[in-house]
Order: sequence, then structure tokens, then C-alpha cells
Amino acid sequence: MPRGRLLLVDDEEYILKSIRRVLRRGDWQIETASDAEEGLKALERFTPEVVISDFRMPGMNGVEFLSRVKAQVPRAQRIMLTGQADQQAIEEAINRSEIFRFISKPWNDSHLVLTVKSAFEQYALQAENERLLRVTQQQNEELRRLNAELETRVTLRTHLLSQAKREWELAFDSMDTPLAVVRADYGVRRANRAYTELAGDRLKEPLSEEGSEQLCHKLLFDRDSPCPGCPLHEALETNRGTRAEIRPRGRIYAMAAYPLTGEGRAVCSYRDITDEREMTRRFIETEKMAAVGQLAGGVAHEINNPLGGILAFAQLMKRDEGRSKEDLESLGLIEESALRCKRIVESLLKFSRHSRTDDRRTFQLNKCAEDSAVLFGAQLKSYPKVRLDLRLEPQLPELFGDPGQLSQVMLNLLQNGLHALPTTGGNLTLETGREEDRCFFRVADTGCGIEERYLARIFEPSFTTKPPGQGTGLGLSIAYRIVEDHGGVFKVDTQMGEGSRFTVYIPIPLQLERSP
Repeated sequence: MPRGRLLLVDDEEYILKSIRRVLRRGDWQIETASDAEEGLKALERFTPEVVISDFRMPGMNGVEFLSRVKAQVPRAQRIMLTGQADQQAIEEAINRSEIFRFISKPWNDSHLVLTVKSAFEQYALQAENERLLRVTQQQNEELRRLNAELETRVTLRTHLLSQAKREWELAFDSMDTPLAVVRADYGVRRANRAYTELAGDRLKEPLSEEGSEQLCHKLLFDRDSPCPGCPLHEALETNRGTRAEIRPRGRIYAMAAYPLTGEGRAVCSYRDITDEREMTRRFIETEKMAAVGQLAGGVAHEINNPLGGILAFAQLMKRDEGRSKEDLESLGLIEESALRCKRIVESLLKFSRHSRTDDRRTFQLNKCAEDSAVLFGAQLKSYPKVRLDLRLEPQLPELFGDPGQLSQVMLNLLQNGLHALPTTGGNLTLETGREEDRCFFRVADTGCGIEERYLARIFEPSFTTKPPGQGTGLGLSIAYRIVEDHGGVFKVDTQMGEGSRFTVYIPIPLQLERSP
């Protein structure tokens, strides 16, 4: 392809041919015209990048012609051929036509080629400058548009953030549970309305980030030191939500701390569960007494009446002289069975003994399961087709809690499993084990399973699928509350026609786990 378009205008044919011959080696597309009028027609069809015109031509001279060229093709570079006597014309051309270069006659071929080449380079440079100018203008326009759009978005986002802040503050203040944002030094940065109402007159000035004197334990409970068991520091150190019970001023609060990552403070909630605990304790006692009453008749019938006679006669007969080895072995088995009955009675008494909700201590989960199995074994006497399988994992660590309450949970689950078995009998399993940082006990049955429509409601108070007179619907709800109070969780797996498995996970206290 040619490197550029060149228009030659001169009224002398030999000059046109001479210039064309010199410039041929430049590989430019060259058009010629014999006068200015013909040159103007060539402009319309050719659109040259460089125009070379003689000054002296018939009709329109070179200055006038190049002025017309400038008007029609402003970017085209204009070169004028002049003689020695045309200096005044040169000045006029500079003023009117902005000539790029002048070439004097006669010309030097190398100078001519170099001048034309420079004109094409000037044309390309001017075209590139115009292109860059258009690109810059477009980019500036796009930048202005983006800036306007960004300002609109920032304004909208600021409005949304302000609205979200107001909504959050309203929601924060409308909660009935006292909530506060607490620093690691127990200083309260912000609190909701329920918190300030609980603090009462102890809140003497508005809360602020610098309010180091307004400490949580001082505001809420009028204590000079942090509450024992406060989970704030543990939550900040572990960077996860932590729950604990605190007992200031004779009340019980379920406190939870949820850390704000990387900010050295946490959102703390304080729920007064004193009345709830008392009500739960009463429900537990009521259900316990109902269970004891249900079991007592069978135990008394099976054990109490013959127990004294069996033990007395067996011990007396063992003292008689002349007994054979086989007789002594049989009497030993009788005595052992009577002592086993005694353990059943002891387990029943231990279970039915009145205990306070906060009577907690370290205990062995396996011992708790054994006591529950012994106590439940008496009820199984009336169900010869039902088998209870006890599977205990050895070397379990000690747990902290109320073993009597957990035994009640086990018994409740065993009784529910027994009721789920068909009249043809089946198997019940009570097993213990450990998974990572928690222990568990599991009660499984081979009964009918639980329908999916009931599965979400089994822990609701007063919900039961048993016939009238056979259940209050409080058993699983109370069991759930007991497990929750111990920091544990329930897991239920069931399949219609195949049975159910209730698994209770109890966390292992960290200090007990580390102790030798």
C-alpha cells in the first residue's frame, strides 16, 4: 500500500514530470493538476495529505489556491514552489496560507524528497495529535460521567448506611434482653434501653468510648470486681461466642459474649433466668415424682415384700453346718440377687431424693448410666420380651453437672423408647462414649420411629402423642432444658419402622480435661 497521498499542481508539464520522477522512490500515491481549478477538483476526489503548488499559475495563483486547500482540507500539509523574485509572495503566503515549507527553483532532489517526507510525518503527527485529543476528550467525558455516578452512589450509600444505623439502633433498643458493647477492661461503650433500665441510677453519665469508670459489673450489679465466671475474656481470647452463668445479688443470669473480630470488645447479653430456673426445677420435680410413682409399684411388688425374707433365710441357711458345696453356691447366688435388689432400691431412693437445681459436682457418666440402667431394669420385669443392652466406653473423663438430673434424662429416654416398642418386644440400648471435646450418652430403640410431622415439636412443652393418661408431654421438654443447662445439645435420628436414637452431648470442662 502507498505510504501517503500527494497532489502536485503546476502549469508547466515538464516540472510535474520532473517532480513526479524524483518522488517516485518515496512510494507515495501521486496525483497531478495543471492549474488551481483542476487542483480544487482533485481535492474532492483525492483528499491529499500533502499538496505541492507552484506560486505563479494562470488564473488563481499558488497563495490563493493553498488558502482554498487549507479551508477544504485543513490537515493537509502545504508546500510552495517559488522563484528567486517571489520573496514578497512568500511573506504573503506565510501570513495567509500557513505554508509548511518553501522549495526554491531550481530544487535539490534530496532536499525535495526530505521536505516531502517531513510533510507526511507532520501530517501523521497532526493526525495522531487529533486522535489523542479525541481520546482524551472521550476519557475526560467518561471520567466526568463516572465521577457524577460515583457521587450519586456515595450519596445513596451514605443515606442507606444512615438509615441502617437508625434501624439497628432502634432494633438494639427495642430488645427486652439487656445488651451492651463491652471492652476488654469491662468498660461499657454502648448499651440498649433494657440495659440502662437495669443499671438505673448507677448510670450517672452518657456512655462513651472513653467511659473507663462505667464498668459493666459496677453498672449492672454494683460490684467492685468482675463477676465470677464472666465469659468476656474467654470470648475475646478464643474469638468465638461464649456463654456462662453469673449469680450476682442472689439472681441467676445467662450471660453470652460475642466478640467483634479485631476490635477488642464484645456484644454481651444478660438474661435473668432466676424465675425460669425455679419453674424448671418445679417441673423437674413434678416429672420426677410422676416417674417415681410409675416405677414404685413395680419395684415394691417385685422387691420390697420378699427382700427381707430372702436375705434373712439365705444368710441363716448359709450358717447351717453340713451344707454341700452346691447348696452353698446356690445360697450365695440367692444372697447376691437379694443384694442386687437392694441396689435397685438405693438407686430409686437416690433418684427420688429432692435436689437443688444448682447442686452440681464432678461425676462419672458411666456411673450415672449404670444407676439409670439398674433403676430401669426393675420396670423391665414386666416386659420379658424387651432387652436392655448397656454399652459403656471405658476411661471417660469426669464431667461437671447434676448426675441426678442427667439420670432423669436417661430414664425419660428409656421410658419413651420402651413405649415406642411393639407388643412383640424389641431392643433398647444405652451407651456412652466420647467425641473430641465432649462426651455423650445415647438411647436407641428398635421401635416405630417418629413421624416427620412430629419431629420438630417433640421438645415442646405439653406435646405428646401418647394416649390420655399415659403422658404429660413435659418429659422431653424438661430433658431438653436439663441438657441445655449443662451446656449440652440433643441430636435425634429416627426412621419410621426402624427406631430412633437420642444422643446427648455434654462438654468436657477444660480444667477437668487437663487435670492428671
